[in-house]
Amino acid sequence: MENFVYSVPTKIYFGKGQLDRVGMIAAEYGKKALLVYGGGSIKRNGIYDRVKELLEEEGVLLEELSGVEPNPRIETVRKGAAICKEKGIDVVLAVGGGSTIDCAKVVAAGACYDGDAWDLVLNSRKIKKALPVVTVLTLAATGSEMDPTAVISNLETNDKLGTKNEHMRPVASILDPTYTETVNAWHTGAGTADIMSHILESYFSNAEGYMQDRMAEGLLKTCIEFGVRALKDPKDYEARANLMWASSWAINDFLKLGKPVVWSVHPMEHELSAYYDITHGAGLAILTPHWMRHVLSDRTVEKFKTYAVQVWGISAELPAYEAAELGIEKTAEYFKALGMPATLKEVGIGEEKLALMAEKAAGRLAGAYVELSKEEVEQIFKDAL
Repeated sequence: MENFVYSVPTKIYFGKGQLDRVGMIAAEYGKKALLVYGGGSIKRNGIYDRVKELLEEEGVLLEELSGVEPNPRIETVRKGAAICKEKGIDVVLAVGGGSTIDCAKVVAAGACYDGDAWDLVLNSRKIKKALPVVTVLTLAATGSEMDPTAVISNLETNDKLGTKNEHMRPVASILDPTYTETVNAWHTGAGTADIMSHILESYFSNAEGYMQDRMAEGLLKTCIEFGVRALKDPKDYEARANLMWASSWAINDFLKLGKPVVWSVHPMEHELSAYYDITHGAGLAILTPHWMRHVLSDRTVEKFKTYAVQVWGISAELPAYEAAELGIEKTAEYFKALGMPATLKEVGIGEEKLALMAEKAAGRLAGAYVELSKEEVEQIFKDAL
């Protein structure tokens, strides 16, 4: 296990009724807040009015940035950063899912930067400071409520890129599982697939990490147990709570400490989202089983067998390849049980841009569990059609 330093300064307020603290939390960081949210669901479910009321009670003035896209765009980030500069914002308050929080993070960094916010996506080292970010999570998926990463899309260049800097890690996050009970089946399934993919990206690594892998297996089993339960009964509090907490721990760096990790499937899916603006979790659900089949080899088969045995309960007595293939099939079947598509055609993607997307994705796979050429990435895309 390699050396590491670990600090997660995000203060978590977990459980029913924790939203009541939002005014007090925001007021710790100033008297002017930018409320960032998406398409308006927070107005329909009452969170918007309650947040405004609680901030007003603490004397916190509100500006708003609404309409954040499911794949947040740099234009929206620029707009938010400009509001922060013009209005003298002290704290950025994101209410929503991962897209809203990602947008808020780069807004907070852009507010403290003199140049174009896209510079901060291209080069996170330019982020020297950011406004404090507070989040109210309404969708279990990306884990953005507890990590320093944001993914932003630029439709002019067809780029969907991640940027990571500790200044963007939220200072506080409110996680009330009851606010995810109104999330529809599609986004619940896509969110669960996203959580599982985050875990798998750390699990399939070229570095040893016995303890980390056992934790990862437990989180995967948690997703498997409660993802379908949440679909069957959207108001199942235990299902929603377990998914929400698993989403945070899937990506707050804990699973990869001591074992360097380069992601494998996310760079490929980001190209799909950049060019076709599809739901991120759905793209991951499509690609992951095909990536697994493609990289299964004499070198990787034992790890895939361990995955099959520990996560899916496949018999350890089976030959390595048979067990591994059963584990991959179980993975594909579970994504289908979550209501996710199994092919790219189902989300409107054909062959016309596969080569272009493969070339861009392959350039981001150096050091991955299995390094892939652009031809191999393109083949995975074709297999997924």
